[in-house]
Amino acid sequence: MTARIERVVTEGVVEIDGTEHKVENNTWIVGDDDEVIVVDAARDAEKILEQVGEREVLAVICTAGLPDHVSAAIEVASRDEAVVALHPKDKPLWRETWRETWPDIDMEDDGVFEVADVQLDVLETPGVTPGGVSLYCEALGAVFTGKALQADGPGKLGGEYPALADQLTSIGGRLFTLPGDTRVLAAHGDEVTIGDLEPHFDDWVSGSLTRGDSSGDEDGPLSDGTRISGIKLNPDDE
Repeated sequence: MTARIERVVTEGVVEIDGTEHKVENNTWIVGDDDEVIVVDAARDAEKILEQVGEREVLAVICTAGLPDHVSAAIEVASRDEAVVALHPKDKPLWRETWRETWPDIDMEDDGVFEVADVQLDVLETPGVTPGGVSLYCEALGAVFTGKALQADGPGKLGGEYPALADQLTSIGGRLFTLPGDTRVLAAHGDEVTIGDLEPHFDDWVSGSLTRGDSSGDEDGPLSDGTRISGIKLNPDDE
């Protein structure tokens, strides 16, 4: 069977100053009619597994250790005794959601996962989190970028760039070396291509991302649920 990519959009609600805001996450499913890998199992395991159906889940891969990337990982993986993969530098973040267990696989740069007739290559893309990764599938012409790169540019954490220099290095050195027609499939929002975003890179490097923000997104839906989550990027590893 030919491998394909499917998207599941899950929703949650966060409260800011007494106002509730809807948050949407993309969970990506890669595979064929028999087996799949789930990327960023967010929030709603039942909805994700409904899309998976009777297919076997081989692995759940987390592009970051943030709560909205791992919150459904254990339940989705446990149905078929699949493995959960995370970069070791994001284990402290994982611990804020899952205090009684650890991921099964420590991902490393240039690692490979195989499903159906394709492979996913691990690209380290830190910045938003220390252990952020992207997954490049050459056969399907797609890269799963988590929060590293989204349709509107580099992703943020709680409305800020925790390590923008590292993030831009990741984007320029790893993601923008991919073919221009590569689909960018992020953890939030719509898809674009590498070619759509690459022309903006010089502006990002020159400081356009940090020269003030008057978008006023406080009054509308958030692109992620981290603004008030109290996440610590370097918590003590307990």
